Amino acid sequence: MQFEPKLETGILLKRYKRFLADVSLPDGQIITIHCPNTGSMKNCLFPGQPVWFSTSDNPKRKYPHTWEIMQTDQQHLIGINTGRANALAEEAIKQHVITELQGYDTLKREVKYGHENSRIDILLTSQTLPECYIEVKSCTLLEDHVGYFPDAVTTRGQKHLRELIQMVTMGHRAVLLFVVQHSGISTVKPARHIDPQYADLLEQAVIQGVEVLAYKTALSPQVSQIIAPCNVIL
Repeated sequence: MQFEPKLETGILLKRYKRFLADVSLPDGQIITIHCPNTGSMKNCLFPGQPVWFSTSDNPKRKYPHTWEIMQTDQQHLIGINTGRANALAEEAIKQHVITELQGYDTLKREVKYGHENSRIDILLTSQTLPECYIEVKSCTLLEDHVGYFPDAVTTRGQKHLRELIQMVTMGHRAVLLFVVQHSGISTVKPARHIDPQYADLLEQAVIQGVEVLAYKTALSPQVSQIIAPCNVIL
């Protein structure tokens, strides 16, 4: 996935009101950009370090700039825009990068399913294979050289696990896919120390037959793409 138009850069001053961040531009101007991340962004905020942001030509947007990338104190890059994860996953499936998710005829996004009024991120179908329901999660929390999900208690994430379990009991295939948008993460674990209920439910999901995959993203101010699998420790 190439960033078009080209991303602009600045220095992070602060994030506030959850969806806003102030950035200092190279010319000294200070602008407010949209922060497209609903999580806590634990260990993802580094005031004084470079950020990169995209710009929309939609005249109705109050904040036309969207925060895309953060550089850490250790020079790692983090994909801040969690909305990119689904598109990255779709691209990687179509380009045969995610080998476990090949052999299907069609790919659909945001399909209604389950008993809890959910939408599955990606649905793969085939005339010869069971339907494959894929829930995509962006993993950006790095602690002690390990990537963790979630970065805050997530009742929504718990609901998604219950829905995936239900799909398996109905005879379908269900996959939890972690898209790792942090260049310092090579191993992914459930964050039991943050959301023990989510960790317990994930353990139950695996026992029931839900598959868990993690794939690493190569990230730069020019391009973002899924490149290789990561180790998952449950």
